[in-house]
Amino acid sequence: MAVYFDHRIDAPESSGVPSQLTWHTALPVLAVASSSPTTGGHIDLYLQQGEYVESCHLERPYLPTVLRWHPTKPVLALGWENGEVVLLTHPSGDQTVLPSTHTDCITLLEWSSSGSRLVTGDHTGALAVWKVDARGRLQGNHLVKHEYKKPLTCCIFRPASPGDDVAKLARASVSGDESALDMFSWKGAPLKMGPQEGLAFYVSTADGKVHCVDEHCKTNTLLSVEGSIKKLFYLEKREALAVITEAMMLSQYTLGPEGGAQELMKVKLSSRTGQNVDIVWTENGLLVTATGELVIRLWDLERDDNYVLALDETLGFERGEMINCVSYCAGKEILAAGTTNGRIAIWRMVVQPDSSRADTKAQWKLQTPTEVEGNVTHLQWGSSQNLLAANNSNTVLILCEHVMSAHFSQQVAAVQLTPTQLSIIQFPAGVHLALQSDRHIKGVCVTKDSVTVWSGKQVTVYELSGTSLRNTGSFPSDSPVVAVHDENLYTVEPNRVQIRTPQGTVKQLLTFSKAEGNPVILSVCQSYLVVGTDTAHIRVFDLSRRDAKAHCIAKNLAEQISNLGALRSVKCNANGSQISILISQVNGRPDHKVYFYDVEMDTVTHFDFFIGRPPSGISQPEESERQQFQMTELSGRCPVSHFWDESDPRLFVCETVPVSSESSSTSFLDTMDVSVVTLFCTQEHGLLLQDYYLKPPGLQALLALDVPYYYFSCKLLFRRGGDFRPEPGERDQSLTEVSATTSAPPHPTQPSRGTAVHSPHMVSRRALRDFVGLENCEKATRDAMLNFSFYLTIGDMDEAFKSIKLIKSKAVWENMARMCVKTRRLDVARVCLGNMGNARAAKALKEAEAEPEPEAQVAMLAIQLGMLEDAEKLYKSCQRYDLLNNFYQASGQWKLALETAENQDRIHLRTTYYNYAKYLESTGDKALALAYYENSDTHRVEVPRMLQDDTGSLEIYVNKMRDKNIYKWWAQYLESQSDMDSALRFYECAQDYLSLVRVHCYMGNIQKASEIANDTGDRAASYHLARHYEGHDDIKQAVHFYTRAQAYNNAIRLCKESGLDDQLMNLALLSNPEDMMEAACYYEEKGTHMDRAVALYHKAGYVSKALELAFSTQQFSALQQIAEDLNEASDPALLARCSDFFITHSQYDKAVELLVAAKQYQQALEVCVSQNLTITDELAERMTIIDSKDLSDEARKELLERIADCCMRQGNYHLATKKYTQAGNRLKAMRALLKSGDTEKIVYFANVCRQKELFIMAANYLQSLDWQKNPEILRTIIGFYTKGRAPDLLAGFYEACAQVEIDEYQNYEKALDALTEAFKCLSKIKDPGQHEVRLADLQHKVTLIKKFVHARRLYTEDAGEAVRLCEALLEEPELDPAVRIGDAFGFLVDHHIRQGNFKLAYRRLEELQRLLPGQNVRYYISQASLQALQKEQGVPMDQGDNNYNMKEEDEVEEDLNLS
Repeated sequence: MAVYFDHRIDAPESSGVPSQLTWHTALPVLAVASSSPTTGGHIDLYLQQGEYVESCHLERPYLPTVLRWHPTKPVLALGWENGEVVLLTHPSGDQTVLPSTHTDCITLLEWSSSGSRLVTGDHTGALAVWKVDARGRLQGNHLVKHEYKKPLTCCIFRPASPGDDVAKLARASVSGDESALDMFSWKGAPLKMGPQEGLAFYVSTADGKVHCVDEHCKTNTLLSVEGSIKKLFYLEKREALAVITEAMMLSQYTLGPEGGAQELMKVKLSSRTGQNVDIVWTENGLLVTATGELVIRLWDLERDDNYVLALDETLGFERGEMINCVSYCAGKEILAAGTTNGRIAIWRMVVQPDSSRADTKAQWKLQTPTEVEGNVTHLQWGSSQNLLAANNSNTVLILCEHVMSAHFSQQVAAVQLTPTQLSIIQFPAGVHLALQSDRHIKGVCVTKDSVTVWSGKQVTVYELSGTSLRNTGSFPSDSPVVAVHDENLYTVEPNRVQIRTPQGTVKQLLTFSKAEGNPVILSVCQSYLVVGTDTAHIRVFDLSRRDAKAHCIAKNLAEQISNLGALRSVKCNANGSQISILISQVNGRPDHKVYFYDVEMDTVTHFDFFIGRPPSGISQPEESERQQFQMTELSGRCPVSHFWDESDPRLFVCETVPVSSESSSTSFLDTMDVSVVTLFCTQEHGLLLQDYYLKPPGLQALLALDVPYYYFSCKLLFRRGGDFRPEPGERDQSLTEVSATTSAPPHPTQPSRGTAVHSPHMVSRRALRDFVGLENCEKATRDAMLNFSFYLTIGDMDEAFKSIKLIKSKAVWENMARMCVKTRRLDVARVCLGNMGNARAAKALKEAEAEPEPEAQVAMLAIQLGMLEDAEKLYKSCQRYDLLNNFYQASGQWKLALETAENQDRIHLRTTYYNYAKYLESTGDKALALAYYENSDTHRVEVPRMLQDDTGSLEIYVNKMRDKNIYKWWAQYLESQSDMDSALRFYECAQDYLSLVRVHCYMGNIQKASEIANDTGDRAASYHLARHYEGHDDIKQAVHFYTRAQAYNNAIRLCKESGLDDQLMNLALLSNPEDMMEAACYYEEKGTHMDRAVALYHKAGYVSKALELAFSTQQFSALQQIAEDLNEASDPALLARCSDFFITHSQYDKAVELLVAAKQYQQALEVCVSQNLTITDELAERMTIIDSKDLSDEARKELLERIADCCMRQGNYHLATKKYTQAGNRLKAMRALLKSGDTEKIVYFANVCRQKELFIMAANYLQSLDWQKNPEILRTIIGFYTKGRAPDLLAGFYEACAQVEIDEYQNYEKALDALTEAFKCLSKIKDPGQHEVRLADLQHKVTLIKKFVHARRLYTEDAGEAVRLCEALLEEPELDPAVRIGDAFGFLVDHHIRQGNFKLAYRRLEELQRLLPGQNVRYYISQASLQALQKEQGVPMDQGDNNYNMKEEDEVEEDLNLS
């Protein structure tokens, strides 16, 4: 909890009533403007504690109107009502009067963000812009002056644009971004670094206009609103301008890049008319207004939300107290408001771990008020120290936040209530005292005999004497910290610690070297003093003797702790062997670790609360699942305070908060998630977690640890005048309240404070976990329990039991059993329960061992010990929501039980509803019980039972629910009351046809009963009616209704007894096999209707019996029907017999199926062959089952081949291929596949089998296809011949390819390549002797084709030589078919025509015709050459064409007539 020290300003007597005040943004300097009717206006400056700065007094005969501090320099701009503007410099007091520019009252002064520009404006509308240098001095005359003709009201500067991120551009340039690289060069646009400050600003006038003045001081009208403008705000995130008028109309405008403004929203703000309105704008988009109401109003412009914050009378505010003014501190996120009754309300922004920033109203927490005198009219936060100035119309008070001082030692505690008041508690005597000081108390230190307070300037010592305090000494000292031991006081000065008497006399000096630094922290425990310095050194002194002696050498913690910035707190244990340290890091943030310095071992260890465990180097017992769970709970936290037990040197306690809360010194005190962690710290075992728990919300902070209690200060809930009240339920009931007085000091300079003061109990004790119920035990028991807890923590069970074996108190054993719930040591709990004699708990714990989760077992122990909250947490931690549900039900927490069942334990939801309904019924709440019976779906039984004594309500419920089951229950009830008509009506509503038939039969309405049974077909009703007819010997009706009831055995029985053979057959077929068998035996015994007997035997599954009877009685039609149901599972002999029967009657298909079913595959195949039956795929598969054990491999292969042969004869080549393949005869399989002509499967089969013969066969087949037009087939043929290692066949294929190229395309180049490949293939044959002639022939062809190809290629270069080579080629013997004669002559004819020698060309053509008399020579000559020859020689070519066409049509060869 924070208290606010109020300092009244030391104003000179000449100053009048303060009217305005403003803080410098960085320096602790407050400017106050005041006015007096006689002397005029005054400007004075004051420091943080109200000290008057005489050199900076400014006085004028007229009133000041505006005050504005320079943003960085100590320069104050002042505006006066006569138009004068003065710059006042602190602390020199220099005054600079701006040149006369304004002639009327100054209405606005505004500095730019860095202070290089000053804008001044007056009531006439004159506006001037001034330039100021870096030192805050005016430079010349104004830069520009504008006349707006209307009073100026507001002015704000627009923030500068961010500019380009140079670092980001540099990284992009290095990574290869050319556009970014150009921005650093002269190629692209110049790099925009962004101005240091925004020089453009907006100014508003009383006629509702807003003008924009740019960086060059050019002005233009931006927008206009109705009424005078009161406030302007700039929303930087939205780039929008907010305008508030005197009529409290809020408008938002978005600002365009070219200077335009567009209205975004417009809303009327709530306010009281005729009241001064105080408006505050925060950086996070929050608008706060105080209008003299009971509340302050907040508008969140970013989230478009609004809400109010009101005062709370329970905190000390009075009913009807109005709020005049408001101010916001961004550094601490505090909202302060001044009231009409002289109180300052403080709202602090508190973010809980489970909340978000979106829920803004829930985050403002109202604190207890700070009281000042008078009516607070103006508040303002300011300076880097976050000081608050308050104007109460008479004077100005400066308030500085100070963390509440508190101390505990030797069973005495002191807690600060106000800046000058302490609450003191003596726990052994249960006495409560109050101390009122005449100075602000900045610190307090208590012992069992004294209370020492200091203010930073003076130290005062009070002696505790019974129920009074006596001032025993006071002396001046500016020591920021003081420690007390016995009769000695310890104060600090640079490089030394002074040991003083209560009167201030220095008895001894403890000096520190320059390297050790200046002492800044003092702490005493028992007879040891630990001192921490500003250079992170610590020293320990032994105070047990007359003079303080060094207990160890100075330790430089900076050498042991990395990233150490400064010491925050240092504490030592009871025997001086361990020092605990909290530090701040270099960046100023608190460290997450608690460090421990072992004085004897000279080592430093730590416990890291960010990860929730000590370092791995510290010795630890084997971690259990419980310990790991606890470590997880402790992670993500930061320590804020720490203490050692005052008597046991092993026990250490630390107060921790979540990491997000540790940065503020006071905000963590308001969070709910503050945990108290207790550790054992020893040399042998290191740091061991003993306990942790969340601090109750009503407690403020941990004060000390003194077994068996933790000591906490309480939160102050209420403050009004001298009346203080802590949080309810947190005060210690063992204390009595005593009004204490402070007697006069022995020195005459100290004034007497003798008034009695009423003060609350501000300290609360909480027993340690291990001492709940043992708070008042003797020291021996306390030590034994502490040892037991220590040994239990380290896992030494032998020593743990030794420490408590002599304890006989059941309360102690019960407390230890409770301890086992926290430590989850069930083995220890069993011993404790045995010593307690609690057999019921021991039995329950034994039964709970069946649960797989250890937490569930511990939860049962907690339940037996009455620790219901712990049990609840344990069930939740192990997620046993079923047990948690049972626990809630057993403990009567039905609301939680229902929530658990609905959200986590839905499998037991109906059971929970039912149990709750039973509970409500037991309490007499039948209406609610009825609803939950319905939710549990048990209302059909439970509600009639519950309401059976209230028939009226029950009948209403029955008619309301319209439920069949409830109708039936009610009808049965009415029937029991002999109300048959009503019963029949409700049975009909329930559609209970059995009951209807039963009642009608009872009443003799047989006809009606028959109608119901026939109409509804209800089996139960029909059965009941059939029994009724049978009892009255109406057999026909009885059989009919037995049949409708599907009670066929009863109907069959009646038919047999009555000889109804015709109906018997139909009923038997509808019934079960047993009834069919019985009916068949009946027919067989009678010897009539044997076909029915056979059919029933067959239907009942007795096939053999049916067949025997069919054969014996020659029932061939029945036999054929039976055979259709035979399969492989039937008797083989029976199958063979049936097959012979079908063969005899020429039903070969059925005979084959039966032979296959009988596994007579050879016979079945012979029937297929002899009778030419088509073998289907299914039949073939059945005959060749792979895993059949009835055939050997050889027999199976032979059978497969026979099947394949049969398929071949039948033309089923694919099936033949499949069977040949299964038989392993791939050659025959390929032949069958070749006959099928399925090219795709032939290729696939050849590739799968990978046999030479198959490759050759497939290639041969593929040659029969049109491979010339399908390159894929061509490649496949070549590949198959290659894989089949048949080079001679491949060579032949290449020859065929070459001939095709010559004959079809005249492409001798490709033909040459093919023949070359053929020659290569033949050359690869190992025994080339067989192919010498073929090789020679191929070589000859290759040679001839090469010559012809060469001649054709040479023609373009040397036509004569080409013609000579071609003519020589014609002389070659056996030229054709290697080179066709026609192609050679065609080459010569084309040449002669190109040369124009048409006669010679014609002779060559005639010569070709003689050599090839039966062919069309036009095939060899180009069309262009023929046309040219016809044109020049006049020889008609059509005759030859027609003759050739006729030859093609009639397939008759004719000579080409060229004459």
